[in-house]
Amino acid sequence: MNILTPDQQALFNRERAALAELQLALARFGIERQDEDALRQALIQLDDIFLLVVAGEFNSGKSTFINALLGRRLLKEGVTPTTTQINILRYGGQETAEVQEGNILALTAPADMLREISIVDTPGTNAILREHEAITTHFIPRSDLVLFVTSADRPFTESERGFLEQIRDWGKKIIVVLNKIDILETEKDIEEVQRFIADNAARLLGIQPRIFPVSARLAMLAKSGDPRAWEPSRFEALENYISTSLDETERLKLKLSSPLGVGQRLAERYLSIIHSRLALLKEDTAMLDEVEAQLALYQEDMRRDFKFRMADIEKVLLDMEKRGDEFFESTLRLGRITDLVNKKRIQQDFEQQVVADVPKQIERKVNDLIDWLVEADLRQWQSITGHLAERRRSLKERLIGDEGTGSFQYDRERLMDALGRESARVVETYDRSREAEDMALAAQTAVAATAAIEVSAVGLGALVAALATTLSADITGILLASLVAVLGLFVIPVRKRNAKRDLSEKISLLRKNLVSALDHQFTNEIDRSIERIRAAIAPYSRFVRMENEKLSAGEDELNRLKEGLASLKHSVEHL
Repeated sequence: MNILTPDQQALFNRERAALAELQLALARFGIERQDEDALRQALIQLDDIFLLVVAGEFNSGKSTFINALLGRRLLKEGVTPTTTQINILRYGGQETAEVQEGNILALTAPADMLREISIVDTPGTNAILREHEAITTHFIPRSDLVLFVTSADRPFTESERGFLEQIRDWGKKIIVVLNKIDILETEKDIEEVQRFIADNAARLLGIQPRIFPVSARLAMLAKSGDPRAWEPSRFEALENYISTSLDETERLKLKLSSPLGVGQRLAERYLSIIHSRLALLKEDTAMLDEVEAQLALYQEDMRRDFKFRMADIEKVLLDMEKRGDEFFESTLRLGRITDLVNKKRIQQDFEQQVVADVPKQIERKVNDLIDWLVEADLRQWQSITGHLAERRRSLKERLIGDEGTGSFQYDRERLMDALGRESARVVETYDRSREAEDMALAAQTAVAATAAIEVSAVGLGALVAALATTLSADITGILLASLVAVLGLFVIPVRKRNAKRDLSEKISLLRKNLVSALDHQFTNEIDRSIERIRAAIAPYSRFVRMENEKLSAGEDELNRLKEGLASLKHSVEHL
């Protein structure tokens, strides 16, 4: 490149810095290898000579065209795919050929055009060997200007349209060379083909490339010694364009614009990937919010239903208190003074008539409570499992292949699958009996701890029975002591009131301790169930949250870089 003016050098430096910053940003994001190579080559190309890439289908006459352009038969010509690698043509004092890494053949020739421009000859875009096309596709991002050669006998084919679309997406300037016009009979035929190419390029690609109709064969004949072939070759207009329109300033514009086009294309591509991922994460967030809403509702419903079930247990003790009042009314009277002296008899009657089957009733109700809690826990896991399975199915139906680069899709699917497997495992291995036994033991331990009773292998009913028996012993002991101390009609009503009061207080304490212990234990069980589900979801929830933050930051950064590249492109266009 010639010496730049201070303003041009400043613009050059700004562009290099912007592309380097984009390179770092995309590296943090997880850029694909081919995109990384394209951006790196674009940066390298800034310091290289102007690069003119000639592309097109095989048998479109690319090699003949380049030979005509240079005025010498430097490249082999033929009707079969002859170019099997990238040919880079540079200026040299003599013709040389050197094979370089990456299936590149470097050619030199003493052609004046090559003093300011390097020409790249690529394999046909519709080559029989697909690796030839891959070479061409990979090399396009390095170009400063693309001359696309199409043949007059099959202009703008489907493969050409697809390839031109790739060139356009890289932000490259395209010049279309309509070759082999010598096979067309009239000027009208040439104009029709030109119009066909222009209309399709505008309609299908949204571009309006400059089109030069030529006959490379006739141009080569003219330069080989047959001047009569020069005018009908119509090659002069193309050569004039290259020599005059691509002057130093224009080449500089294209040289600076080309890497910016690559940068803008990559910024757009990875912004699209980010948007796609953020859309997925938005759905994942909604799914997690739905799960969390389900858990909150589940917790609320369970607490409400638990209070109703605990009310049934409290009613058993209230009924016991009511029977106690009736027992004292019928027992604490003067007519039964003889029985009152018999402590053992009174205690047996109290246990039979007042305590009765309270321990068994409470144990049954607690067992029912445990079964209800176990079944509710299982149903909640089944609900979560079904929700996750439906989510995975909807994703598989909608997504085809990877969502982009890096480990995002892999990590996301791995975590979702792990979550699905864990929830399915819980459901499949859910042992109702063991869960119920564990819960019963926990409830038994809680009641025993509250009542300060040693717990071993006894059940909850036995613990309640022990509490009730102690209660009956205390009441009858108070009753007996009172009656023995003072006998008389005036004493019995007082002792009856005291006994009722003591019974009410003790049953109230029993009810309070039992309900408190069960409420505390079963609230813990409900919370534990919810926390188990939340713990299973936590890795995926953390991933969604962290990726949202990371992608949102990446989106802001790429948008900023994209705007900077657009600003640079504007400055380049107004050089």
